Amino acid sequence: APSSLMGIPFQLQSQQQAKALLAENKIMIKKETSPSEPFGGQPAKNASTPKPNMATAAKVNAMVGNKTWFGGLFTGSGKKRQVHAEKNFEMTPLQEQRMQKLKDRLNIPFDETRPDHLTSLKALWKNSFPDTELTSLVSEQWKDMGWQGPNPATDFRGCGFVSLENLLFFARRYPASFQKLLLKTQGMRATWEYPFATAGVNVSHMLIQLLELNSARPKTLPGINFVRMLSEHEDVFDILYCIAFEMMDAQWLAMRASYMQFNDVLEATKAQL
Repeated sequence: APSSLMGIPFQLQSQQQAKALLAENKIMIKKETSPSEPFGGQPAKNASTPKPNMATAAKVNAMVGNKTWFGGLFTGSGKKRQVHAEKNFEMTPLQEQRMQKLKDRLNIPFDETRPDHLTSLKALWKNSFPDTELTSLVSEQWKDMGWQGPNPATDFRGCGFVSLENLLFFARRYPASFQKLLLKTQGMRATWEYPFATAGVNVSHMLIQLLELNSARPKTLPGINFVRMLSEHEDVFDILYCIAFEMMDAQWLAMRASYMQFNDVLEATKAQL
């Protein structure tokens, strides 16, 4: 049976290792500075209004889960080690096959004329709000999920169909964690919260950059370690997406951020990953 990391089950370790990680699960805070850029937001339900002075307050990193596990997945101990890793790294046939399959996913734009894409979009709504009927594929109801307008297709343009697949994977595989983030039920929330769905698209884009998925081959340790994991777990990209989304929300709460600090939070999450 899978264990859980901040409510997200995962099987990236043996059962014994997973139990050990679960026992050590914490949120660890450390100071960090990062640039600030505006980002659109939405008001949170039942939100209290935090009053941090973001201009002078120390910004923080919230490490979700076990530090050793994340350190083993995404780590760099200096330029020398990285160069050494590049020179000796070659993909196996299985890694090449699975990496190509993943890259093919990244090249698929969201297409409103494709029945399978529309089916996935309807499934996302059903998994998000199972007790509420979607009146139309173009509807103001989508704003309740955090899309910028009544047609989510416009928000998928920045990252393609894979960003919808990531959200749907999260909703189906880890529904409790998905609902927690969608409905903002944990922690002291800002009056103007980050929009859940468009934030999810940003998390997809962040991971694609971090893992160098648009490059011919990875040249940094995060990308190389990802390829190594890909040979053992074909859906590791989607699982990492869920973990990254959880980490982003933990950063948001730790920084007591509001929508003007969303890009701050995203950059801090990327640095932590």
